[in-house]
Amino acid sequence: MRTANPALGDKTFNLRVAQGEESMTIQGTVNKSAILIGIIIFAGAISWNEYMNGSSAMIFLIAGGIGGLIAALVTIFKKEWSPVTAPIYAAFEGLLLGGISAMAEQMFSGIVIQAVLLTVGTFVALLAAYRSGLIRATENFKLGVVAATGAVALVYLLSFVLGMFNIPIPYLHSNGWIGIGINLVIVVIAALNLVLDFDFIEHGAETKAPKFMEWYAAFGLVVTLVWLYLEILRLLIKLNSSRN
Repeated sequence: MRTANPALGDKTFNLRVAQGEESMTIQGTVNKSAILIGIIIFAGAISWNEYMNGSSAMIFLIAGGIGGLIAALVTIFKKEWSPVTAPIYAAFEGLLLGGISAMAEQMFSGIVIQAVLLTVGTFVALLAAYRSGLIRATENFKLGVVAATGAVALVYLLSFVLGMFNIPIPYLHSNGWIGIGINLVIVVIAALNLVLDFDFIEHGAETKAPKFMEWYAAFGLVVTLVWLYLEILRLLIKLNSSRN
């Protein structure tokens, strides 16, 4: 079972529930996902309000970025801690997203609600397509998405390293049509990761993984949603900037 999401690796659901204990369910994962999203919204509102009231968003970006990364790594390597670490990740990620969103909103009014609606719409559309069988997570589909996601990760890593030496990757961050096209492709790749996540969560429920894996699976899904939202927000910023 392959997925491009680092939180949902091949061995994620190898654990089995002990006799007499509850097992993971799809509904339970949905409920946990809703809780994590609620935490992100709450924490995001805090950093959003602070920035809009004149405070610097940098402290939230730094705290959210570093704290979210640490919490994510701990969750990935200690899945049984996910009932605690997944909400912590969501709180830090909310601080990060709130700060980024507030800065984007000051650049272009209304851009955040557009990004949110597009993210939600993409999620609902892909979930409906997956449930109806219109899109199926075949092995070839999984291999393609994993390869594409890995390529994006390598490009972003290279961009970060080269950026330390003031060497930009051509077109990646530009507001021209090539840069917009690249960003659109990345949005599509991020969206297709949702299909892999749906399939993997369904597989976990079918194999009766331990109950705490609902938190872990919800964490993995939220990781993809956060990535998708950020890429859509970046695409909208490029589109608005190209008009000016």
